Amino acid sequence: MKYFSLNKKSPDVNFREATIKGQAPDRGLYFPEYIPSVNKEMIIDIESISNEELCYQVIRPYVGDSIPDVVLKDIVAQTINFPVPLVSVDENIYALEMFHGNTLAFKDIGARFMSRCLGYFVKGNNKKITVLVATSGDTGGAVADGFLGVEGVQVVILYPSGKVSLVQEKQLTTLGNNVFAIEVNGTFDDCQKMVKNAFADHELVKSIFLTSANSINVARWLPQQFFYYLAYKQWNHKNEAPVISIPSGNFGNICAGLLAMKSGLPIKHFIAACNANDIVPQFMNSHLYQPKQSVATISNAMDVGDPSNFVRILALFNNNAIELADYFSAVSISDEETKQAIIDVENTTGYLMDPHGAVGYIALKKYLENNNNTYGIFAETAHPIKFYDVVEPVINKKIALPPSIASIMGKEKIAIKMEPDYFLLKEYLLSVG
Repeated sequence: MKYFSLNKKSPDVNFREATIKGQAPDRGLYFPEYIPSVNKEMIIDIESISNEELCYQVIRPYVGDSIPDVVLKDIVAQTINFPVPLVSVDENIYALEMFHGNTLAFKDIGARFMSRCLGYFVKGNNKKITVLVATSGDTGGAVADGFLGVEGVQVVILYPSGKVSLVQEKQLTTLGNNVFAIEVNGTFDDCQKMVKNAFADHELVKSIFLTSANSINVARWLPQQFFYYLAYKQWNHKNEAPVISIPSGNFGNICAGLLAMKSGLPIKHFIAACNANDIVPQFMNSHLYQPKQSVATISNAMDVGDPSNFVRILALFNNNAIELADYFSAVSISDEETKQAIIDVENTTGYLMDPHGAVGYIALKKYLENNNNTYGIFAETAHPIKFYDVVEPVINKKIALPPSIASIMGKEKIAIKMEPDYFLLKEYLLSVG
């Protein structure tokens, strides 16, 4: 499998090179040269296949000969060593709980897979690799956990000051070791712009070995397909393909789901559930992509004003918005709707959603109201405790602290404060690289 830049001004590369580079030299995102077709017999017999074998078969064509089969199987087994249950919430609505990994967020699968791939690639390399990543919340903690202690790798995480939850901040600023956090006085978009500038800086990339762990990296993006195959494996309505609603910020997760669908996984429709940052819902109405400054919401991990992965979604559908609309829709949900849904669902079913999952739930509910006799799944992307400062005042009760969270809440935050100035970041990277 080769990968080409969507800007089409850089040489094609294999999976190893795409993983290490993160972003193409022409600042484009890497994209597979073709979409593999999933084995139809495997889908028919999906309930009899182990999770490890299923996910290995899904990812194998994308990796090619960059990693030996025996090593790749082990990487996959380590990646999905926690449950991804499909839970009935309402009569025709299910929650796909993606948060049972170490950091209680869906980013764990991509971060674990990528860290282990990169660990394999750098064995015997004399030059230290710097993983540079911007986070709007959960990516930072998942990447920090995934790469903690990986020999030959250091991680630098940029996050927007005051715009991530306290739990999220603790997860990415208390590990130490080879993990370094930078608190940027700005938005996630500022952080992401600084990271992109770093990869486009030829002087910098000649001086240090730089790669990314955002969902722009194929090794972070592609394994998120696992969620959708594992969901379908548990799906009890095999005669009716599900509609799936995904809380969407940088659009890597939903892009992976669409990739799985294009490969042959039976999914009827995808809904991009957005908060007030409605760039994609606006695009689906006007066919004009107009990025703008992100606005703060209670579903902060989705506060993205220029989602990087949407260009990949368009590429999956030949850059044809009309073709895309047959399989994909997008909707914007307000904070007030989100709060009310958390209350209503908890009161009527006992199921507690986090703010991002609640956005997905509302979007799915609205879709099903206009499409009778349809079953749907919404992604519950994080444990509610990660946003206790939002959820507890809404439901007027405390959420029990899971042991993994209780152990870090008293730890001291260690972060470097920085203005959203790329040259300050460059100076820092050169000093630690």
